[in-house]
Amino acid sequence: MSIFLHILLTNVLPMVIMISLGIMLQRAFKLDIKTLSKLNFYLFSPAIMFDLLYKTIISVNIIVKVLLFFAVFMVAQYIIVEVVVRLRGYQPSMKSAMRNSVLFYNSANYGIPLNQLAFAGNKDTLAIQVLIMMVQSLVPNTYGIYNVNAHKADMRMIWRTIISMPIIYVIPIAFLLRGFEVPIPQPIATPLKYLADAFIGTALITLGVQLGNMEWKIKRSLLIDVSLSGMLRLVAGPLLAWLIVSLMPFDKLTAAALIVSSAVPTSLSSVLLAVEFDNEAEFASQSVFVSTILSILTVTAVIFFLKLDI
Repeated sequence: MSIFLHILLTNVLPMVIMISLGIMLQRAFKLDIKTLSKLNFYLFSPAIMFDLLYKTIISVNIIVKVLLFFAVFMVAQYIIVEVVVRLRGYQPSMKSAMRNSVLFYNSANYGIPLNQLAFAGNKDTLAIQVLIMMVQSLVPNTYGIYNVNAHKADMRMIWRTIISMPIIYVIPIAFLLRGFEVPIPQPIATPLKYLADAFIGTALITLGVQLGNMEWKIKRSLLIDVSLSGMLRLVAGPLLAWLIVSLMPFDKLTAAALIVSSAVPTSLSSVLLAVEFDNEAEFASQSVFVSTILSILTVTAVIFFLKLDI
């Protein structure tokens, strides 16, 4: 019960409060969702990624292990989702929305604090989570953009959109500056910190605004789709991660960190992509919201079965 309450109070409840504030703001003032999504894509998300990569010590050994796991995990997830979307006979827009809701998970504002809680602030597991966050930020801004646009735009336009995303430049720059021990000048470091600190709040408010912008009536067919998305993300995700780490030469701590990292709910990126490119925004918002609420139980169960010391 103490584990349940701790996760509820320190991770989930604050997020729900922020989402609720976004809902209330939208109902009161009718905010511009497109402007909010652009702020996230072009300012706050790149800033927090740079800040974490620049400041966190990560060994080459950990980088290789995490990237190997992530590649296998993403391919396996993709195969499972493809089976589901084909069985359901989705239209192209819904296919891409379902893929995004499962493949992109909340490794930043949910995964980072959860990692710190589950592993008592261990620096090695934090480095693992930062790497997961890095690739989970890179993939939505490349494959994710392609995925939501492939059925309605030509490849030249899609590539123009992808190369306009700051995140694909921020990652190598952060590694290079850290590798060569280049200090960040204070006039740049201070606004960078302000932007990084603003990411979580703005992203959650954006989700709340989108939820406040839609009708709170879910069609039976949409309810089934949201439920499928939640099951694939919250149940199949950690089970698949457990199977992969059990077949690969990972030490116990690394394996546990990777499983916990895979247990988090659907990423806000799926909502931001859906809003920015007009692709099943209602389904995307409800998938994030429902999976976040259900994760109260599923994440607690994952931590319990891993028998982590928290």
